[in-house]
Amino acid sequence: MDQARINQCIEIACEKGCTEVNAIIEKLETGLPVPEASMLNEAEQEVLLQELKSIMAVYESK
Repeated sequence: MDQARINQCIEIACEKGCTEVNAIIEKLETGLPVPEASMLNEAEQEVLLQELKSIMAVYESK
């Protein structure tokens, strides 16, 4: 598992804003292709999904 690649995908997603991050989360949950995560394998995409959910939970709790 390449945490650096996962972190890069997180940065790319977060630069696009909350709406886009939520769209990426939805796509990852439903198995749709996510261009921002195309470099990740399935396990890394699952980690990406969990990390993006954690990030968004912080914003949604405010």
